[in-house]
This record gives sequence, structure tokens and C-alpha cells, in this order.
Amino acid sequence: MDIDIRLGVDPRKANQMVRGIVTLPHGTGKTVRVLVLCTPDKEQEALDAGADFVGLDDYIKKIKEGWTDVDVVITMPSVMPKVGALGKILGPRGLMPNPKTGTVTMEVGKAVQEVKAGKIDFKVDKFGIVHAGIGKVSFEAEKLVDNARELLQSIIKLKPASAKGTYMKSVFISSTMSPGIRIDQKSITL
Repeated sequence: MDIDIRLGVDPRKANQMVRGIVTLPHGTGKTVRVLVLCTPDKEQEALDAGADFVGLDDYIKKIKEGWTDVDVVITMPSVMPKVGALGKILGPRGLMPNPKTGTVTMEVGKAVQEVKAGKIDFKVDKFGIVHAGIGKVSFEAEKLVDNARELLQSIIKLKPASAKGTYMKSVFISSTMSPGIRIDQKSITL
């Protein structure tokens, strides 16, 4: 299930950019494959947290050879110089670790648990719309409502001070291949 929120912001202006991270209470329903690039002393912490792949030099070599069979890459600040060399490969695929999204951290175990629990990041596109997946169609209705509420609350909290007029212009919900259904903003109770 996807939710699309049209905001009354101008994303071309840096002070009106809406981007953030939210941990959905019931997860997204997807199995996320996590690669942790860390020093040997943090490897066990990452494995205990549920990381699928853990290492450093051998995985950097694999990625340089074209392997990108993961959904999220988490790393530590101390190894960012080595990971930075992979920018041309990881960047276009949206896998490049970034401190803003919480994927460059000293607490790799905590970061892995958050990603596995259903942490998603969202960003307003060039038309002023936020698109995000809030779960699978097979989820119970209450779980989808909880996930949608959590996302909407975090978007409302991120309202830029410079945004004028109506902040949330329209909200639509749809499954992947279905027509969107408009949601009356007055009915949204947070």
C-alpha cells in the first residue's frame, strides 16, 4: 500500500525541503537485506542485530566488481573514506550510507534493528509530493492506519516555517497497481 501526500511547499527552495525518517509501528512487510561495512570489533554486534552481510574489504571489493544485492548499507564514520570510493556505484542505486538517514553511525547494531523493524525515509519530490509505502495489502486495516498515521504525524512535524498557505493539499492511498483513493484531510485524526 502506498500513500502520496501533496504538500504546499516549493522543493526548489532549500528552506522548504521536507525529508525525514520514520519507523513504522508495524513495519513495511518487506524483508530488508542489510550490508554492514564495519571494523572487525563491530562485526559481532551487527550479526547479533540481524545483519545479512557483515565485513569490510571483501565486500568493498565485491561491490567494485558490480555486486549490489542489498537494500540498505550501514557503515561507521571511521570507514567512510573507504566507502566513499564506492559512491559512483552505490549513489545511483540509493544505497550510499548517509549520516542524515542514520546509516553512518557508531551504533551499527541499533541501526540494523531499526531498518529491520520498518524504518523508511521519505523526501518530497520536485513536484512537492511525498510518496511512501506503508505496508502490504495483506496487512490488517488497523495496522495500515497506524502506519499511515505515524507517517503523516512525522510529515506534519517537519512543516517548514517558510511554507505559506495550505501545508497538506491532498492525500491519496493506493495499492501498487490500483487507482488512488482520495482521503479527506479533515478525516485525518492524529
